[in-house]
Amino acid sequence: MTLAEEKRALRERALVRRRAAAERDGRAALGVKERFLAALALEPGAVVSGYWPFRDELDPRPLMHALNDAGQRCALPVMERENAALTFRAWSPEATLEEGAYGIPVPPEDAPCLVPEVLLVPLLAFDRKGYRLGYGGGYYDRTLAALRAKLRVRAVGLAYAVQEEKCVPHGPGDQRLDLVLTERETIEASAA
Repeated sequence: MTLAEEKRALRERALVRRRAAAERDGRAALGVKERFLAALALEPGAVVSGYWPFRDELDPRPLMHALNDAGQRCALPVMERENAALTFRAWSPEATLEEGAYGIPVPPEDAPCLVPEVLLVPLLAFDRKGYRLGYGGGYYDRTLAALRAKLRVRAVGLAYAVQEEKCVPHGPGDQRLDLVLTERETIEASAA
């Protein structure tokens, strides 16, 4: 089986598991918010990129509201071009959003562009080495590679515990997460 076939098969299974977890656990986002706040000490004004939840992704908005209230600067990712790295536009709870790629809400074009120090990353599956499986477009991999070439950035995956896999299939272009937060635990990615 090729790497692409392995990833495709895992995506199908992972979507089903994530959907079931989202239907079962409406409080997971609050648990993840508390784990993030306990695990990461951010400098005042640090830039954190969240994401607007799509399908059954774990909802980062409770965490984003808490970060905004604590004086952090928040952003949302924007896909401006296909097969390119994401850009990030400033977001606050009162911000007006417009429809972006795939119908996902994004800040308008006149919102300031920010460079995040921490990225909250959605996913379909993850393992304890920090590998993740997304939808297959490679946007977060390209973005993390571009950001990490210039500065230290932390990638934090947000997931339901049932999204964990023993080993996520990965290739040379796949970027690892530094941390994964679930409703049950905080997982530091390990190289072992």
